[in-house]
Amino acid sequence: MKLFGWLALFACFLPIEAAPLSAAEASRPNVLFIISDDLTATALSCYGNPICQTPNIDRLAAQGTRFTRAFCNATYCGPSRASFLSGYYPHATGVLGYTSPRPAIGDRATWPQHFKNAGYYTARVSKIYHMGVPGGIEYDDDGLGQRGGDGADDPASWTEKFNSPGPEWRAAGKGETLEGNPDGKKPVIGGNTFVVVEAEGDDLVHSDGKTAAKAVELIQKHAREPFFLAVGFVRPHVPFVAPKKYFEPFLPYSRLPLPPKIPGDWDDIPKAGINYKTSGNMKMDIRRQKKAVGGYYASVAYLDAQVGQVLDALEQSGEADNTIVIFTSDHGYHLGEHDFWAKVSLRDESAMVPLIIRVPGKRPAVCRSLVELIDLYPTVANLCGLEVPKRLQGQDISPVFDDPAHRVRDTAFCVAPMRRGFLLRDDKWAYLQYEEDASKGIELFDMAADPHQYTNLAARPEQVGVVAEFQARLIEKLRAVRNHDLQPN
Repeated sequence: MKLFGWLALFACFLPIEAAPLSAAEASRPNVLFIISDDLTATALSCYGNPICQTPNIDRLAAQGTRFTRAFCNATYCGPSRASFLSGYYPHATGVLGYTSPRPAIGDRATWPQHFKNAGYYTARVSKIYHMGVPGGIEYDDDGLGQRGGDGADDPASWTEKFNSPGPEWRAAGKGETLEGNPDGKKPVIGGNTFVVVEAEGDDLVHSDGKTAAKAVELIQKHAREPFFLAVGFVRPHVPFVAPKKYFEPFLPYSRLPLPPKIPGDWDDIPKAGINYKTSGNMKMDIRRQKKAVGGYYASVAYLDAQVGQVLDALEQSGEADNTIVIFTSDHGYHLGEHDFWAKVSLRDESAMVPLIIRVPGKRPAVCRSLVELIDLYPTVANLCGLEVPKRLQGQDISPVFDDPAHRVRDTAFCVAPMRRGFLLRDDKWAYLQYEEDASKGIELFDMAADPHQYTNLAARPEQVGVVAEFQARLIEKLRAVRNHDLQPN
């Protein structure tokens, strides 16, 4: 056979290259959305924590815009995630629990679906919509409620989706149940319980290590096409499980400080304002409280290492300069402030979230404007040159990336559906109301004079006008929230 014949035969077995992307498609920014679970900003060193060091998240903060007053729209996982992913507030969709927003929004595109419809590859790795933790994680639930989950995922949002099963509280290692265990006789247990496990094995034994590895793989595989990659880490959600090396900086736990304990701290707040988890009802003494903080910090340190893996992969892919990177959490978390623990409350510890956004070509900055997680959908759509659906209830905050002093909102709005609670937060005041008619009480805090929210001023005669003004503002806000294009629910 002549040489050209051999060459022709050989060519038949070569892979056929895909058609090159158009210039417009190739120039589209990618989106890397990283979300943690139950993370308070105060646990990050870039937000001022002197004990818990988070060098990888700090690295992103040094390159992007760090928001100091970002608020979730609901203070627990399900409604918060359904809100910023759908583009509607919880009281618009009626998603006040751990369910998917899809039945309420019908054929309206979610945030990732909007990018999918525009030709982006969209992928979910682990928990983006709500997924049961620890149940859905330990049983490798598909996010549709098959084994331990709750059915909150939305298949229409994703080109592909991947789960990251882990042992959670069953992990081999040194474990202790801190909650409801005053005599120390209770074994390590599952559920939404304060449990600490200093685990054996390396990072890949656990869900977040697997999530980071899959995210790295997907970045490598899809670097040449526009992608919207949503990476959901489950730490520091309970149980506080991480490889034991991440606990070492926080040992002995006895040296860890706790927030101040103020006598009579609850005397001036309504019953509805007392969080569902407290040092008292959890039966956690000082030793256990300090260990809970240490377990939380170790979980954050483990999370930070996994975030670093993903950011490194993005840099190595050559796509960092064409990728918008977002890091946040679905809500905040109490670590003993006011003797409160976990989420749900409307105090700043629970309602505020870390938010860092790196936009290619924009200078690093700190933004002190009030913003909300529901603002992410219209903002990122605009930054990527996509149409911003007029129906969205969030605001485009993209002007802050050119002018960090730009004022986005006069007031932030957040809800605690379990408590029928509402928060309005402006530059000076934090106004908390329980029930739409305020029948279960009101809290009012002067955030300039009392930033840690120790003194409820709602009953003070001199604040009657302020309370009346906020009641009227809340009525107007709820009216605006309920003015949408959805069917009544």
